[in-house]
Amino acid sequence: MTFARVALLGAAFVVAAVLCPFSSAGSERVALSVAIDGAIGPASSRQLEEALDAAAKRDAAVLILQLDTPGGLVTSMREMIADILASPVPVIGYVAPAGGHAASAGTYILYATHLAVMAPGTNLGAATPVEIGGLPSLPGGDKGDQKGQGDQKDASGRPAGDAMMAKVTNDAVALIRSLAELRGRNGDWGEKAVREAASLSANAALQEHVIDFVARDTTELLQLADGRTVDVAGRKVVLATKGLPVETLEPGWFIRLLSIITDPNTAVILMLVGVYGIVFEFTSPGAVAPGVIGTICLVLGLYALDLLPINYTGLALMLLGVVFLIIEAFNPTVVLGLSGVAAFLFGATMLLRVEGPGFAMSWAVIGPAAALTLGLALLSGTYLWAARKNPPRVGGEAMRGQPAEILDWQGGEGHVLALGERWRAKADEPIAAGDSVEVTGIADLVLTVRRRDTGRNGARQ
Repeated sequence: MTFARVALLGAAFVVAAVLCPFSSAGSERVALSVAIDGAIGPASSRQLEEALDAAAKRDAAVLILQLDTPGGLVTSMREMIADILASPVPVIGYVAPAGGHAASAGTYILYATHLAVMAPGTNLGAATPVEIGGLPSLPGGDKGDQKGQGDQKDASGRPAGDAMMAKVTNDAVALIRSLAELRGRNGDWGEKAVREAASLSANAALQEHVIDFVARDTTELLQLADGRTVDVAGRKVVLATKGLPVETLEPGWFIRLLSIITDPNTAVILMLVGVYGIVFEFTSPGAVAPGVIGTICLVLGLYALDLLPINYTGLALMLLGVVFLIIEAFNPTVVLGLSGVAAFLFGATMLLRVEGPGFAMSWAVIGPAAALTLGLALLSGTYLWAARKNPPRVGGEAMRGQPAEILDWQGGEGHVLALGERWRAKADEPIAAGDSVEVTGIADLVLTVRRRDTGRNGARQ
């Protein structure tokens, strides 16, 4: 009987220990915070995805998405919006700190959050889609240099423009209107931000019913958000956020690396370093380091380009240009060199299918990269051309013109020391011990020598 009681008490203790964390979980909930600072891209999408996953696993009360961005890629923006809409944890979009903004893609993301909040001194808007593809702007260029574009008018009297841009704009308007309807925000102003690149300050956004309230910091944000009802994945949730501790989620090393390599300019540089590292390894076997570094850079560059909306025609032109310049280095011609530079420049300018803030090819990278590539090709070609004009320096030919020291001599033959080795030698002219000689030929491991003070100009160095 005593044993049964002890077993029963032990079982009750185990059950209580197991259920204890679950019963106290509600009192230990926190508000998690993640900051998206800079252009919206693959790294931002991955960072938000990990933050939402962490918030769901820890049963966080809310996730505060702090935004300070000029915009970015549409593909990454749509991935982030889809993650927010499917999140089981309420997401509060917070444009901060003072002086920050949520422009372009940031405006769409703020519209998608369950609560939209701005700090004083911030702004949002300018959500017009950027031009698809095209050449990067020349340094010092302006819109006045593009006369003739858009001169044609459509039936309504407006510039005809690109039909694809019209489709993209209409699609963006439909997206921001659908988000406004979902969250009960001003859809008319959202359309104005897309079509006319309109922007609003924090107080103006509050008056236009674009955001829910203005908060100076996260403490005030959680206090003002307390008690509000939001729609989270189809269910109504009343927020209980007052006084919650805030824990900031810092990006890991992979996200930091991803934010660097997904810059298209960095990706192009990585690819160039990778290609030339592998080429150097093939031309100088055994160096190891160039091949290893080149392979790593090439893989990182290709991985970055795979995450970006690239134009494969542009990528093919860039690689073709590099191949032409490599051939130019080994077989110098003017045509291949110029063609390689032209193909590289054209490919770089059309590499991206779309462009956004922080995701555009820069002439400051394209120009020096093309010049450096051409310079390396010309330098290699110069050395190869000089080597072709020199006499062969392999086998017995390498001995011609080398100085030798007479070790012993009798009659017309003896032994000499050449290149640190003892050789049999003969001469067609009188030579005495102590004379300075040079090698003029080799046959059957016997050197032919002559005195260096005669026929020096005819010596083959």
